Amino acid sequence: MVDPLASLLAAVDLTDTGARTSEDIFTGPSQWSPQGRVFGGQVLAQSITAAMRTVPEDRLAHSMHGYFLRPGDVRHPITFSVDRIHDGRSFSTRRTQAYQQGAPILSMIASFQTDDGGLDHQSPMPDVPAPETLPSTAEVLAGIDHPVADFWSHHRPFDLRHVPSPIYLRVDGEQTAHQAVWLKSFGAMPDDPNLHRAALAYASDYTILESILRRHGVAWIASGLKAASLDHAMWWHRPARVDEWLLYVQESPTAQGGRGLSLGRIYTRDGILVASVAQEGMVRLPAAR
Repeated sequence: MVDPLASLLAAVDLTDTGARTSEDIFTGPSQWSPQGRVFGGQVLAQSITAAMRTVPEDRLAHSMHGYFLRPGDVRHPITFSVDRIHDGRSFSTRRTQAYQQGAPILSMIASFQTDDGGLDHQSPMPDVPAPETLPSTAEVLAGIDHPVADFWSHHRPFDLRHVPSPIYLRVDGEQTAHQAVWLKSFGAMPDDPNLHRAALAYASDYTILESILRRHGVAWIASGLKAASLDHAMWWHRPARVDEWLLYVQESPTAQGGRGLSLGRIYTRDGILVASVAQEGMVRLPAAR
C-alpha cells in the first residue's frame, strides 16, 4: 500500500490531456479500497481540482453542488471534462463531469470568486473535548482482523476522532441526530490553498451520514445496511489548512423514504467557521422497509 497522504496527493494531481474542443479534459487515478468502490470524497476532490485548473489563480472555490450517478470502480482511472460556463468580473462558474469507461459517475457545478470584502458573521463553534483526549480510529479498531477495519485504521489520509464516540461497531449513549468529528491529515500538506480546499471536500464525505445512523442506533457493521451518497453540496467560507485540526459538526434534520439528509459545519480549532456541507444519502435497512 502507498502512503495514504501520498495517495491523496497523487489522486488530485490530475493529468491535463491537452485536448481542447468545447471542454477541458483531465484524467486521474482511482485510489484502492477493500470494497472495490471509489470513495466519493476522492471524486469530489478530483472534480473540484479539475475545475480549479481552468479558472484564474485569484479565484478560489466558494461553492459546489454534485450528484453521484454511479459507483466508481477502483480498477479504472477517471476522466474529467470541464465546461467553462461563465467568467464574470468577480465570479467564474464551471461544470465538471466525471467518467469511467464512458459512463458518468459524478456531475458537479462549482463557483469561484475573487477575494472580496463585505458583511461578516458566523455561527459559534460548540464546546467539545480536545482531539488529543479522544481515541483515533486505529485505537478504536485495534485487534479487529478485517480488511475494512485495517483500511479505516491505517490506509486513510485523515486522522478522525469522534465526539462523543465512533459508530463503527456500536452506538454508545444517547441516540441523537448530532455528532462532531475532529479531522486532520496525517502529515503536512503543501501550501497551495486550492489543494487544501480540494482535500477538505475529500474529507467532508467521510462521516457526514453518520448523524442519521446515530439517531437510530445503527452502527456501520449493522447487518444488511446499505448506505451511499446521493448528492453533495459544499460552501467554503474562509481559508483553512487540513493539516491542522478541524472540527466537523454534523446533524440530521430528517430521514424518510430510504433517504436521509445531513448538514455539517467545519471549524478551525480556534472557532473560525471555514465551510458548510449538506448531503443526502441513501440509507436502507432490511427491517426499515
